[in-house]
Amino acid sequence: MSFLSKLMGGGDVVKSVGDALDNLFTSDEERMEAERELTKAKRSFDYKESKLVAEQNIAQMEVNKADANSGNFFQAGWRPAIGWVGAFALAYQFLLYPLLVWALAVSSLDIEPPPLIDANALYPIITGMLGIAGMRSFDKLKNTDTRR
Repeated sequence: MSFLSKLMGGGDVVKSVGDALDNLFTSDEERMEAERELTKAKRSFDYKESKLVAEQNIAQMEVNKADANSGNFFQAGWRPAIGWVGAFALAYQFLLYPLLVWALAVSSLDIEPPPLIDANALYPIITGMLGIAGMRSFDKLKNTDTRR
């Protein structure tokens, strides 16, 4: 059975590809050279990809700085607004709602408590804003003045 018929017929594809590569490279030196070239190309790709990601992160940091220093409330205030929404959601979830349920249970009022908000989508945003990556701790460790 030929390589193509094995490949198209659903035979052992990995074995067929391996056999085809073995036929292309007849000596151990040729196989090792091909593996070295493949590893070299992969490292080059990984390096260029990391460099592009780093450049993108630096550009985003510059945009964040410009946003924070802007005098326009809608440009500089969106992060604090998200923070206040998160703070209100946490206060409602863990302080106001339990107190409200307790007050309704103690009172003789026959009122159904309001629904509990589904804040599961909000928690990752809050933890990201709080610096779960530890950047604020790093700033404090290095005595960085974050108020300027």
